[in-house]
Amino acid sequence: MNDTSAVLREKRGQAYWITINRADKRNAINAEVVEGIRAGYAEAHADPEVRVIVLTGAGDKAFCAGGDLQPGKGFAFDLARPNLAYADMMREAQNATLPCIARVNGVCMAGGMGLVAMVDLAVAADNVLFGLPEVKVGVFPMQVLSLLQNLVPRRLVQEWCLSGEPFSASEAREAGLVNHLVPLSELDAKTDWLIQRIADKSPTAIRRGKYAMRAIAAMSFDEAIAYTESQIALLAMTEDAKEGLAAFNEKRKPMWTGR
Repeated sequence: MNDTSAVLREKRGQAYWITINRADKRNAINAEVVEGIRAGYAEAHADPEVRVIVLTGAGDKAFCAGGDLQPGKGFAFDLARPNLAYADMMREAQNATLPCIARVNGVCMAGGMGLVAMVDLAVAADNVLFGLPEVKVGVFPMQVLSLLQNLVPRRLVQEWCLSGEPFSASEAREAGLVNHLVPLSELDAKTDWLIQRIADKSPTAIRRGKYAMRAIAAMSFDEAIAYTESQIALLAMTEDAKEGLAAFNEKRKPMWTGR
């Protein structure tokens, strides 16, 4: 991958790293960034050795400051299209069967908040500022809302959206937006720790489990319990489930096939 690309994509062991590479623009989102993230998700899912995706930003100042608002680029929409590339990226992330971790290394605003909301887990440096400042430029965090409403208490979402004011990493942690906070100097170690906690587990169980969690999100309890009854029965017939049970009884480490 060319180091001048808007997004760097790199496989590191069992993790596939997607890095927004626009540090001079505070890793702002443009068409190339969206295209690069979507390509990264596709490439990671096509590689059977990959167990987890990491999404981050270059440098140590910003994870992602939101959309690129340069003259002629901000708020540019093709109204003939029924959907937007950014929204399609969020759809694909929600339907992903590989777990994804956001490594939040700096300022996280506007569309960057959407990136954090669309992944499964988030680790942030404790000096990071978060925010939804769209109202300050005459718009509203419409697409981000679709995910935030299921992550953060409604009153907080309303305050963030209506005031547009930034909030601290500790407030983000208390709200449930991020899983872990650490000093910036410890961010890589904490990210690696979380990668390893996922990478040594059954990829089949995680793949089917993420699929099921996505499916039952819009179901009633009765619908969800009926659906998961069938899913656990199917999962029990996989090679990974059989290997996991054998390894448990033989008191050894399982050798996952991912099937």
